[in-house]
Amino acid sequence: MLELIQTYWVYFLVGQYPNGALGGLALTVLLAGLALVLALPLGLLLGLARVSPYRWVYWPATVFVFVLRGVPLLMVIFWAYFFLPSLTGHKTDQFSTMLMALVVFDSVYLAEIVRAGILGIPKGQVESARSLGFSYLATMRLVVLPQGLRHMLPSLVNQFIATIKATSLGYIIGLTEVSFIAAQINTQVFTRSTEVYALLALSYFVLCFGLSRLAFWLEQRSQARPLKVSA
Repeated sequence: MLELIQTYWVYFLVGQYPNGALGGLALTVLLAGLALVLALPLGLLLGLARVSPYRWVYWPATVFVFVLRGVPLLMVIFWAYFFLPSLTGHKTDQFSTMLMALVVFDSVYLAEIVRAGILGIPKGQVESARSLGFSYLATMRLVVLPQGLRHMLPSLVNQFIATIKATSLGYIIGLTEVSFIAAQINTQVFTRSTEVYALLALSYFVLCFGLSRLAFWLEQRSQARPLKVSA
């Protein structure tokens, strides 16, 4: 395996970059990070809508979340790659397609994380804020969300881990993420498939295990430190 790493480590990490498109492990992390960052505002809005007292806000968001959660990510990728170009007349590249699919898919799971974080705040705090004259939006912005978002951090890291693993589905549409690169390396040294895919599994494990320990540290830190709420 050491010989394999010495020969292909650059290709495994960054693909053909800088002489070609970025790929490999770098593309996997970049894609997952961008997807989570772009999905967070949408997930926050959906999460707020899921706890809204207004039915005209609550029901459309709830239907959207339940429909997307009931559909495999692979189907969302296929819709973005084959169905959307037929509607718009413009075909997107593999990276943009996978990014759009992950943003939409991540947003519904982030919405449930936000919803759980909001519902985890004691009702007495919300009632106290409303009795002091705060509007519903001001209560959410100044009282609920500052506390809820801090408690959501471990779950957000866990969602990032799930997104990293989900990027491997980009292989289906030819995206040169790390599993696609591993498959290409395997075609060049097809007698060493075990070593190639063991290296791929080890890469995922090291990356995801490190992030899981970060999530654990954030959880411990959030429990140890009291929060000062803005007023």
